[in-house]
Amino acid sequence: MYIPEYFRNKNFNQQVDFIKENSFGILITHSEKEMFATHIPLTSLVIENHLVLYGHISKENQQCSTLINDSDALIIFSGPHCYISSSWYSHENVSTWNYQAVHCQGKIKIQSEIELLQSLMQLTDHYESKEEQPKFFEKIDPKVIRDNLTGILGFEIIVSNIDAKDKLSQNRNKKDYENIVTHLKKRDDAMSDAIATAMLKNKDKTVG
Repeated sequence: MYIPEYFRNKNFNQQVDFIKENSFGILITHSEKEMFATHIPLTSLVIENHLVLYGHISKENQQCSTLINDSDALIIFSGPHCYISSSWYSHENVSTWNYQAVHCQGKIKIQSEIELLQSLMQLTDHYESKEEQPKFFEKIDPKVIRDNLTGILGFEIIVSNIDAKDKLSQNRNKKDYENIVTHLKKRDDAMSDAIATAMLKNKDKTVG
């Protein structure tokens, strides 16, 4: 991912928080002849200052053939994004797009059945905890779990490199930066509001 330095986020804790908040990622791998991409939820843990991602895909998915121990993987996590109009600038320039994204590269490790069960429990319980009447993993019929377990392949990715990009108009002067935030809030849509909120958090990083 191309990242000018003023858009690069090097804060590991912020990178991890972003991944947790935007955990529906894209798993990208390749064979000798083609590329594969699957949209999946992933859970994450920091173990000894290293980020580890956990996920699974259907065994009927052709991408399974590329998931072998020590094979390479790229995972993309996308956050809010929106159009930025050049009419909001105090000088002549071009329109652009603001967004947040994190790319993780690492090595695949295929899970054992026990490890897969632990990952599924972690994934299920994390999201069910937000429900009014959560159905935690332990409440699911064991037969249903067994029947579904045979059809999926679980894996871990030990992340070796993280590229995090916060393209939030940091290259604009203070006046234009504040004007962009104002116009984003006037739109009254979720994406624009999320970018405006992120810009307010990063307002001290403008170039002038």
